[in-house]
Amino acid sequence: MLAFHNVSFAYPALDESTVTPLAVRNLSFSIAQGEFVAMLGHNGSGKSTVAKLCNGLLAPDEGQVLLDGLDTSVEDNLFDIRRQVGMVFQNPDNQIIAAIVEDDVAFGPENLCVPREEIRTRVDDALAQVGMSDFTTAEPHKLSGGQKQRVAIAGVLAMQTQMIVLDESTAMLDPRGRQEVLDTVIKLHQQGKTVLLITHFMEEALQADRVLVMHNGGLIAQGTPREVFAQREMLQQAGLTLPAAARFAQAAGLGDDILTEDECVQAILQAYTR
Repeated sequence: MLAFHNVSFAYPALDESTVTPLAVRNLSFSIAQGEFVAMLGHNGSGKSTVAKLCNGLLAPDEGQVLLDGLDTSVEDNLFDIRRQVGMVFQNPDNQIIAAIVEDDVAFGPENLCVPREEIRTRVDDALAQVGMSDFTTAEPHKLSGGQKQRVAIAGVLAMQTQMIVLDESTAMLDPRGRQEVLDTVIKLHQQGKTVLLITHFMEEALQADRVLVMHNGGLIAQGTPREVFAQREMLQQAGLTLPAAARFAQAAGLGDDILTEDECVQAILQAYTR
């Protein structure tokens, strides 16, 4: 569905005498329809730049970004591309604009000129999918961080995009809020949505079909979560660590396998009930 072909990008310099380093260099990868991909990387690795390149918020200086064959560098393609790729950013307060929840979710479809009757249906369906049906007339500023992010996701769903890109969307949330958003993302993936989850939480990446690791603007590893987290030298190079459950399991002598939190609990129960 999404393909990066030898993509490089540098942000504009402040003046002509300044040369800015490449934020993304020679980057190539693809994401299939219906796939759940997590992208990891230290701050400054290029992850957020990748997010903005996905739907044409930024255009590559070199190479191509294609969505279903549409080139994001071609201005005439951008309307169709942005109808297919929805963005959820780090701070929901920067994305929520209306005074009540249902109006905010309706904003995207209204701009797509969707008929009013269909907008009502889309808003109700989107809020139901993210578990926010009881907050239709709530004021967004009174919601928790996790609830705000779910409203932002509902706004994307109401536009009926095929792909959702979440750029560090759980970074500002407490553990409960992070879990609320992650549960929503997993549910949407199970319903067939294509997901690119950009995160620095290793535990979130364990839920993905595939993991991409960025470092200094380039892709240095990709594979299933267990394949990627088994590469200890690469993780150290990228400034990353193992998921907390895996670190705990290894410290407790439960083996070197990469365990999720649930698997870690089961391993502990088995170890101490023998």
